[in-house]
Amino acid sequence: MALALSFPGPASAQVRASGDYLARMDTDGDGRVSLAEYQEWMGYAFDRMDADGDGVLSAGELPGGRGAPVNRARHRATLEAGFRRQDRNGDGYLDAAELASPPAG
Repeated sequence: MALALSFPGPASAQVRASGDYLARMDTDGDGRVSLAEYQEWMGYAFDRMDADGDGVLSAGELPGGRGAPVNRARHRATLEAGFRRQDRNGDGYLDAAELASPPAG
């Protein structure tokens, strides 16, 4: 997940607070972030790193140039796990406070 935050996103303006993240991730404007919105926002790093566009991050496309290949499904599953940990109240959405807190262990 931290990897996804290390690249300029779809809205490349600087994000300085959790409310900014909420505003940028919340594409339907309902004041909360769904899993689909979260995966879309956080998934941009995968697309940027997938230089050959094959849907798999090979070792050479990963930070440090090594590691096991990561396909899009695995990346989305990792994002979903992080989303579920951050969704402290279990309502299936992230609010600004949940976005500001690190995922639970």
